[in-house]
Amino acid sequence: MAGRIPPQFIDDLLTRVNIVDVVNHRVPLKKAGRDYQACCPFHDEKTPSFTVSAEKQFYHCFGCGAHGSAIGFLMEYDNLGFVEAVEDLAGMAGLEVPREAGVSQGPDLRPLYDLLEKSADFYRSRLREHPQAPQAVQYLKNRGLSGEIAAAFGIGYAPPGWDNLLKHFGTDEQAIGRLRETGLISEPDDKRYDRFRNRIIFPIRDQRGRNIGFGGRVLDDSTPKYLNSPETPLFHKGRELYGLYEAKQALRKIERLLVVEGYMDVVALAQFGIRNAVATLGTATTPEHLELVFRTCPEVVFCFDGDRAGRDAAWKALQTALPVMREGREARFLFLPDGEDPDTLIRKEGSEAFDLRLDQAQPLSNFLLEHLASQVRIDTIDGRARLAELARPLLEKLPPGIFRRMMYQQLEQTVGLQSGTLGNSANPPQAGKRPPASGGEYRKQRPKLISNAIALLLDMPVVAPVAKEVSDDWKNWDTPGIPLLHELLEIIYTHPTLNKATLLERWRDRDEYRHLAKIAARRFDFPGMDHEAEFRDVLNRLVDQYRKANALAPRNAPLSEMSEELSELRQRFPGKIEADDDNE
Repeated sequence: MAGRIPPQFIDDLLTRVNIVDVVNHRVPLKKAGRDYQACCPFHDEKTPSFTVSAEKQFYHCFGCGAHGSAIGFLMEYDNLGFVEAVEDLAGMAGLEVPREAGVSQGPDLRPLYDLLEKSADFYRSRLREHPQAPQAVQYLKNRGLSGEIAAAFGIGYAPPGWDNLLKHFGTDEQAIGRLRETGLISEPDDKRYDRFRNRIIFPIRDQRGRNIGFGGRVLDDSTPKYLNSPETPLFHKGRELYGLYEAKQALRKIERLLVVEGYMDVVALAQFGIRNAVATLGTATTPEHLELVFRTCPEVVFCFDGDRAGRDAAWKALQTALPVMREGREARFLFLPDGEDPDTLIRKEGSEAFDLRLDQAQPLSNFLLEHLASQVRIDTIDGRARLAELARPLLEKLPPGIFRRMMYQQLEQTVGLQSGTLGNSANPPQAGKRPPASGGEYRKQRPKLISNAIALLLDMPVVAPVAKEVSDDWKNWDTPGIPLLHELLEIIYTHPTLNKATLLERWRDRDEYRHLAKIAARRFDFPGMDHEAEFRDVLNRLVDQYRKANALAPRNAPLSEMSEELSELRQRFPGKIEADDDNE
């Protein structure tokens, strides 16, 4: 069984990666004193309130309250799960993610990855050695593919026959079960045979280069022309893009990705030096596809046929793209001449002419308004009003921000309205967002002592030794938060180099994480603040409250402290304290 990721690895990973680099790759940052600053990517604002601390390896927005570590940022910004975010960061740092033994986190998928890798080798060997391989080799040559490109994409051959792969790997029931689980065999009507037969085989790889499935193309005009692996524990067609791994291997930096329809389009473009093409896998573009694209580069160009079907498919892609079009992201649409696909067109025109077409691809904003304008009489008031009504629901799908405001402005210009007429509701207030907090409000909004102590310790772990200088009576207090504060101190004592980000991640899979993440938003790096004195004061007050709660308070307690306690009791027990005072 696959185990959980060891916390020590998370510590090491967050030490090796710099959150400034992680964020800056997605949101351009500017130096602002000790920290870095930008307009928040999670809510609309004109004045930057989003900060990234290199010292704490932590981000925080004073406007909406968003905050976290590099892992948390990837989870929020790239819409990733925890494990995916860790794997992405590990890839940046050149690390392999380990797993702890003995803690179940789901089925162990390694045997399935191993089988797919061996199957890919099997198909490649058939392309070299099978008696009928020459027809497959000739097909690839006729398509203009070199041996170098075929090798780069791991292209292979599934020869004719019902059980070539089955006989090679299906040696026992367990092996047959794995062939079934990876979709390599079909079993209709109590029959069992290879899924891929007499086809050119295209291995489908994930971002780490692991084989997760296959695509097969016939060598003649039989149908279906393309056949993919079915959905399996490893392969989900709505989340994967063919050719993305190969593009990352070929290009050091990818400025844009071209999304095409088929494997041969990707491979043919690569043969002509265009290595930034990817293909969806028998499905329309999904939000997950687009997040995958935008995690790689800021621009996507969708390539479609210029006929009615192609434009309908492009319109669906546009609607899918709208909710993910944050600042810094760009989507464009390239419509090919009738009867052409990328494979045939680049053979006719060459790579320079094709690159020029890419540069001239239609921006999403233009395509959206032109498509809607074609449905109305734009030369009439009624038609322009209708255009505005058609466009507004689509623009509402855009995330709040500059791009959304500019789209409203372009719509207003198109229909002849004054700027701001339609866009005055383009960026509604974000529900549940906290107003900016400032250092001057810190003492006015003093939180409860225990959460205050935890928040201060998270923000400034270096103050932990102060706890050894004061009484530890507070540890005996049976009240919520005390065990958490105690455990946090013990972790810092054992690992004194941990920062705010690594400390917070220690609780990621525990019940206390939500509460801890909430109070982690507080900051204590205000100018002139003595953090050690503040922590000492908090702990001393915690000790005093514990003693009072247990009737151990000193008789000579300061009058101001007794008044403060009396005020607190009156708030907790209204009408009771006054009555007792009158009876004395």
